[in-house]
Amino acid sequence: MLYAFAFERIGVVMSDLYFLNPNPLHGQETPERGVRLELRVFDSGDLPGSIYSARPITIGRPLWRVDLLQDANAAPNTFDRTHHHPNVVGWEPGPRTFVEELSSAPLSWLTSKLTDITSLLNEAGISPDDISAADADSLRAATPDIVNTVRRLLDRVWAGDLGRPEEDVDSGAVTSVRASWL
Repeated sequence: MLYAFAFERIGVVMSDLYFLNPNPLHGQETPERGVRLELRVFDSGDLPGSIYSARPITIGRPLWRVDLLQDANAAPNTFDRTHHHPNVVGWEPGPRTFVEELSSAPLSWLTSKLTDITSLLNEAGISPDDISAADADSLRAATPDIVNTVRRLLDRVWAGDLGRPEEDVDSGAVTSVRASWL
């Protein structure tokens, strides 16, 4: 499931996520699941027809990412693999950055990051001047709705409705799965 909050030139997208990529170097010996949220560039295209035509919308490259993940076999709300990627180069995230507050109180941590857009951008290596004041204000104002949406997505992941692979991966024949919009 994909949710998007678009403002002037930036926005937030979030989706449930399931990974199977047994790579001990990345701490992924077992599958992981949860919710991914990204701050992204958005573009609202010109109307392709009449004033009543649908407007093309492009969700562009990520600027920042947080993964509220845990071992897929763990009890709900463990957040043992929760991390963020403070910098993204092009479409590739930088290394996973683990923060104790992010694992212990992920929604509070997320709220503080989204309401302090200047610090978030500085940490991502982006000048706050690159984001309009209207975008920053809109993101701050929408933060309660964004965090509530993340909470609902997490609830559905823990209930088993989301954050699962599309095919049976228990057979051992499948060695890599990424089930998500993001």
